[in-house]
Amino acid sequence: MHDIKWIRDNPEAFDAAMTARKVEMTAQRLIDIDADRRRLMTEHQEMLARRKSISGEIGKLRQSGGDADELMAEMGKLKDRIKDAEDGQAGLNEQLDLLLSSLPNVIDEEVPAGESEEDNVEVRKWGIPGEFDFKPLEHFEIGDKLGMMDFETAAKLSGSRFVILRGGLAKLERALGQFMLDLHVNEHGYEETITPMLVRDDAMFGTGQLPKFAEDSFRTTNDMWLIPTSEVTLTNQVAGEIIDEAALPLRYTALTQCFRSEAGSAGRDTRGMIRQHQFSKVEMVSVVAAEKSNEELDRKTRCAETVLERLGLPYRTVVLCSGDIGFAARKTFDIEVWLPGQGKYREISSCSNTGDFQARRMNARYRAAGDKKTSFVHTLNGSGLAVGRCLIAVMENYQQADGSIRVPDALKPYMGGVEVISPRG
Repeated sequence: MHDIKWIRDNPEAFDAAMTARKVEMTAQRLIDIDADRRRLMTEHQEMLARRKSISGEIGKLRQSGGDADELMAEMGKLKDRIKDAEDGQAGLNEQLDLLLSSLPNVIDEEVPAGESEEDNVEVRKWGIPGEFDFKPLEHFEIGDKLGMMDFETAAKLSGSRFVILRGGLAKLERALGQFMLDLHVNEHGYEETITPMLVRDDAMFGTGQLPKFAEDSFRTTNDMWLIPTSEVTLTNQVAGEIIDEAALPLRYTALTQCFRSEAGSAGRDTRGMIRQHQFSKVEMVSVVAAEKSNEELDRKTRCAETVLERLGLPYRTVVLCSGDIGFAARKTFDIEVWLPGQGKYREISSCSNTGDFQARRMNARYRAAGDKKTSFVHTLNGSGLAVGRCLIAVMENYQQADGSIRVPDALKPYMGGVEVISPRG
C-alpha cells in the first residue's frame, strides 16, 4: 500500500519507480483523484457547518415567531448536496484505495535495472558442484528408481502437480523440515510458531496476495483461503497492533504446508516436484523498526544460506532486478541451489524486505519509548527453505551410481541411524 502524501511530495520518484516496474501509472493521476477527494471533503465539512448554523438560526426564528421558510428551503437543498458529497467521497475513496492497493512496492535504489531473471545480479557463490563418474539423474528419475516417489497415484487422487512420498524419501523430507526449524530456532533466534493454514480476505490483503493475485491461490467454498506461504499468517500476527519498539525485532518461523494454483506456470516444470500445488516450506518472518530492515534482510539471507552450507549443497545468491522482483518487495535476494540432474542452479529461497508496504496494508505500527507518535513497522520474509526443493537438491547432489542416496551428515541425527536410502528390492 502506498502513502498518497508521499506520492504528492515525491511525484517524480514515484513515476520513476513505476516505470522501473513497467507499471502504467502516474503520480498525477493519483494526485488528481486525491485532489477531487479532498475538495469534496472540504465542501462536505463546510456544508455540515452551514447546516448546523442554519439549524440554530431556525430555532431562534421559531422562538421569536419569525419566518423560517427560506432557511428551511436552504436546509432541504443542503441535505441533498451533503448526500451527494458523501457519495462522491465514498466513490473516490474506493477508487483511490483500489489503485493504491493494486500497485507494487517502490523498489530500493540498490536494485539493479533489468527486464527478467536473466538480468539478476550474482552477489556470491558457495561450494563447488560435485563431479560424477556417471550421468546424474533428475530427482524424479531417482525417486522412480527408489520406488518412493509416486506421481501417478497422486494424480489419481488429486490431479497433476501433486506427489506421494514413501519410505525413506518421506522420512528425509520430514528430517529436512525438523533440521531447518532447529537451526533457525536454536541458532538464529526465531520463535517456532504453528499457525492456521486457512485465512480470511484481510490476511491475504495484508501481505499483498489480494486483490491482485487471487487467481494464484486456492479459495474454499466458505470464502477462506489456503495459505500460499506462512508469510501470510506469521506477518499478520501484528496486524492492527502498536508494538513497543523495545520489543523489536520480532522473528518467527514455521513449517507448514503451502498451496498455490500455479496459474501462470502452464507448461513449466511439469515433471517432478519443482512446481507443485501443495508443498512444505519453512518460513522466516521478521518485524523490525524502519532503520533496521536493510540489515535484517542481510541477516535473514545468511540464515537461509546457512541451511544449504550445513547440508553441503552448492548455491549462488542473486539480487533480483527491477523486472523480476515480487509485487510487495522493496529488495529481494534469491538463493539458487545447484541441481546436477538439470545442470543448473534453481531457486530454493527468496528473502525480501517489503519496507512498510505490508505494514500500511495491515496497519501495523510501533512506538518508541516516551514518544506519542507511531511509525509503521518494516516486515521481511524469507524461505528457510522450501523443503520439497531442498529434498530435490539432496537427492540429486547425494545420488550414487546404484540409485541410492547418501544422507548428509547434518541430517543423520534426524534419520534414526539411516545413512543411505537404497532402492526397494
